[in-house]
Amino acid sequence: MTRIFFLSIFSLLYATASLAQQELPLYTEAIPNAKDTPDEETRRDDFIVSKVSRPTLTIFLPTTGKANGSAVIICPGGGYGVLVMKREGYDVAKAFTDMGVTAFVLKYRLPSDRTMTDKAIGPLQDAQQALKTVRQRATEWHIDPQKIGIMGFSAGGHLASTAGTHYQNSLIGNPDNISLRPNFMILVYPVISLNESIGHTGTRTNLLGASPSADLIRRFSNEQHVEASTPPTFLTHAGDDTVVPVANSLIFYEALHKQGIPADMHIYTQGGHGYAKTPAFEEWFGRCRHWLQELKMMP
Repeated sequence: MTRIFFLSIFSLLYATASLAQQELPLYTEAIPNAKDTPDEETRRDDFIVSKVSRPTLTIFLPTTGKANGSAVIICPGGGYGVLVMKREGYDVAKAFTDMGVTAFVLKYRLPSDRTMTDKAIGPLQDAQQALKTVRQRATEWHIDPQKIGIMGFSAGGHLASTAGTHYQNSLIGNPDNISLRPNFMILVYPVISLNESIGHTGTRTNLLGASPSADLIRRFSNEQHVEASTPPTFLTHAGDDTVVPVANSLIFYEALHKQGIPADMHIYTQGGHGYAKTPAFEEWFGRCRHWLQELKMMP
């Protein structure tokens, strides 16, 4: 009887978890800017995904009665070559739901001439579609449509900051003119610029190709597109990051400050790229939580 009891409890908990985490196709109709190619996506045991051509959105719902109306779309990093889905996606989403924020992990398309007509805009189309979808279904998911943000790590930070600085240029079907502007951005050791001096070469090559034009580099160097309407931003980076120089966060913060946009920036002496050992997750994420409270995005 005891065994049956515990099996029943386990089944209930498993069913509850399944309901709280649901992966949906990002597009209900044809994927824009996509070529007719087979799905060649691969996933390693450590939740590293590559060759993504079918984007999805995984929903993480807070427990009943805990949701506070805020939501965040999380873009994992990986240099636009892979996606670090667990450590820079699912784990962070769970931390958000613990504090009442509904979280969505975006598995966005990775740039490829094989799967896309214009690989430079594919990831941004997916970020815009995610913002449109969450805002469109806000009532269903008990979300305040004015409290929907976007978060990104490394190259995912480039995608998130692109969504926040290019939202006025819709690259997707949007007949109802739903706002594509995030209400806030959270950028963790982000790639911001694609200029040769401070940009990450792998990210730029994967997104724009081996020899992009100066105009294309400028178009996707997001420090050059900050305006007065750019969303409030939280930035964190390590000074000893040898993969994505801290100058990326510094130059973006400077552009935000020049426009009078509310922004927090936390630079750590050590941490490298990925915050593998330091700072602790509770340290930088706690500062992020405090910033969201100060911004009135959560209680």
